Amino acid sequence: MNRSVKLPFYAKLAFILVSFISFAFIFCIGKDIITPVLLAFLFAVLLVPIFTFLHSRLKFPRHLAAGACILLFALCIVGILVFISYQISDIANDFDAIKKNANAFITDIHKFIKDHFHVSIGEQKKYLDNVAKDSVQNGKSSIGSAIISITDLLLDCTIIPIYTFLFLLYKDHFILFLAKLVPNEDHAILKDILSQIKVSINNYIVSLIFEMIVVSILTSLGLWIIGVKYFILLGLITGILNMIPYIGILIAGIITVIASLTGTPENSIILGILIVNIIVQLIDNNILVPLIINSKVEINAFVSIMGIIIGGAAAGISGMFLAIPLLAILKIIFERIESLAPWGYLMGNHMPKKFSWRIRKLKVEN
Repeated sequence: MNRSVKLPFYAKLAFILVSFISFAFIFCIGKDIITPVLLAFLFAVLLVPIFTFLHSRLKFPRHLAAGACILLFALCIVGILVFISYQISDIANDFDAIKKNANAFITDIHKFIKDHFHVSIGEQKKYLDNVAKDSVQNGKSSIGSAIISITDLLLDCTIIPIYTFLFLLYKDHFILFLAKLVPNEDHAILKDILSQIKVSINNYIVSLIFEMIVVSILTSLGLWIIGVKYFILLGLITGILNMIPYIGILIAGIITVIASLTGTPENSIILGILIVNIIVQLIDNNILVPLIINSKVEINAFVSIMGIIIGGAAAGISGMFLAIPLLAILKIIFERIESLAPWGYLMGNHMPKKFSWRIRKLKVEN
């Protein structure tokens, strides 16, 4: 007969903190293995409705249904990449114009610095030459890191579809494994947790895709208004990179500025690009994210930002992308376990209108 052991608060807190630290340590030392598995899990959850439709409704064998889902997902990714590469080839044809306009733009910057900060053009070029020499000296290590990063990316692009296929194929097998871990009387809670995780991840990824589309449309429209060439491509790149927190929009802005040099080196265009990006980011951060993203995962902004920073420090861009869905999964689990419910509430975005302490008054007997 099982007996529950009641522990004091400090013991429970110690166990929880040790568990968090242990999981974080395991993730940090095994991030190269764990990150592709988690990404494949998210993609598999997204593809489960299509897999269920093919397997249950159309009577596809499990292997064929899982393979068809992976093929459909891969075709969508390849289609976007083909469109981007086709447009980039057009930009490459304007390389001479970019070079000419870039030189004119740099000359204007040199003159601006000379007129307003009283630094001669010769001193500026000397400083840039020193920076270039330092970059060349550090180039070997940078090239080595870049080669390793590209190799890891190619490996992930190969292994993630395989993991996703296996998650879909062994979906019921994994569910039965979890059912065997949990006592029969808690199967209703387990079923509720799994269904809520599925709904939360699906809503998050679909909302993220919708946010990407809206940001792409708004950016393309703004760039078209100010007269930037290839505004559709640049808007799409901005929408895709916007899914990378913090640094994504910065990279998109640099790419847009470089691409704008195919037409003109005027500073007004570059200023217009900055204004468009700022306006789109204000709309995204103040309207789209609270309305679309936060309302679906129900995680408060403080926990989201902390999770993204920690995820980025632990696993780079992949960790930043995984932070929100992993926090959503943890919140769902915490809310359904009585001893962890306060932590689930801490992660949520419920704001009480007012709080009053409930203190029992002890009766003093004479």
